[in-house]
Amino acid sequence: MAFRRKIVPAELESGDRLTGRMAAIGMNFATTPIADANIEDTLLAASYEGSERDDLRVLAILTTWFGVHHPRINADRLIRLVSDHDSARVRAYWSALSRWKSPDRRFARLLRAYGGPRLDLLRVGNDFQIGRRGEDARFAGSKLRVPAGVLRDRASDVLTPGVLARRHGGYRARLIIGPSYRADAWAAYESAPDSSIAEIARRSYSSFATAWQVVQDVKALEPLDG
Repeated sequence: MAFRRKIVPAELESGDRLTGRMAAIGMNFATTPIADANIEDTLLAASYEGSERDDLRVLAILTTWFGVHHPRINADRLIRLVSDHDSARVRAYWSALSRWKSPDRRFARLLRAYGGPRLDLLRVGNDFQIGRRGEDARFAGSKLRVPAGVLRDRASDVLTPGVLARRHGGYRARLIIGPSYRADAWAAYESAPDSSIAEIARRSYSSFATAWQVVQDVKALEPLDG
């Protein structure tokens, strides 16, 4: 059967499996990490959990994670996932984050993912909290109104890039190669070198051609490693 590339995951994780994937990409939850969880799949699922299901702890740690690790996100894929998502609250959240990190021009198109009126993070009492504390500076002027202090921002809630690179093969590959489908295909091959090219492409959401080229490049290095 011919290979068909897919960008969108079959389903978004939730519950304990989502927590395990968030832990795998460097968010400090007390759970067993799920090895080499896909970064963009996890980010999208976590933003849905936080925005639509009102899990403010998840949203707080996700926001802190983005502040630290956004240079290692595959922006092209995240933009596609967010722009096509049904939830206005999810799109407004990511639009707000792209405004916060506007110097990273890779996320410019993400700013336009939501074009409606400003939304309140808290479904009840948002105006009252902003009146007491003001707005969270990370979201000020964005499409999402977030009261200061509602989403805590602690550096200890996320792993540093160096520590995460030692624990997550895909993140390490992105540090070396850059945040790309090629990096994820490389990591997928290294973790399971007996996989078919089609399987490597599926796991990394890359094209068949990218996965094929990665396999050839890794094999070309094998005599040097010996």
